[in-house]
Amino acid sequence: MYRLYTRAGSGGFVVEAAFELAGVPYERIEVVKGVEPDPEFRKISPLGQVPALVLPDGHAMTESAAMCQLLAERHPYARLSPAAEAPARAHFLRWLTFMSSVMYPAILRYYYAQRYTADPQGVEAVKVAAVCEFERGLGILDATLEGRDWLAGERMSVADVYLLMLAHWHPEAGKLAAAWPNIERACAALREHTVLKQLNASHEMW
Repeated sequence: MYRLYTRAGSGGFVVEAAFELAGVPYERIEVVKGVEPDPEFRKISPLGQVPALVLPDGHAMTESAAMCQLLAERHPYARLSPAAEAPARAHFLRWLTFMSSVMYPAILRYYYAQRYTADPQGVEAVKVAAVCEFERGLGILDATLEGRDWLAGERMSVADVYLLMLAHWHPEAGKLAAAWPNIERACAALREHTVLKQLNASHEMW
């Protein structure tokens, strides 16, 4: 069985969503913030970051986007992503990678700004720059969603769930609908998805 180290409100949300959407059983191990995790977790995730995933064969991995891609490949019946040969597959990989490499790190710089400067007086400047970069990414994705429902193809994919998670990490809760209406439209549909709504009961993303 898969074992997922995660925490409410973290990047583990999208991985848990992938498991739930695919109907794949997994063991959820809560990593409590501020409490030293078990030694196995530290071996898997040297940076101490969640999520971290132990595969059924005992191998382990970090990085939420990589986990989502792996689960989509291993459980194709769940249609978590477009098929490998589908034209939409390129868009899926593009936007999932864009969000994980550009937007995720940007919002981390906001919430953990002290990690990104040696100057105590520079924390606020780091946070301002982080939000600007994050919002630049939101603008790109909002334009991508113009006239379409989902980021890749005609069906929801785990990339859309990834966007839902990131969008709700914005520090100004009420800004999404006003500034990025296409993202808000997609997120509104996802918030009503039965599986995601149930998962949100413990994560409180929205």
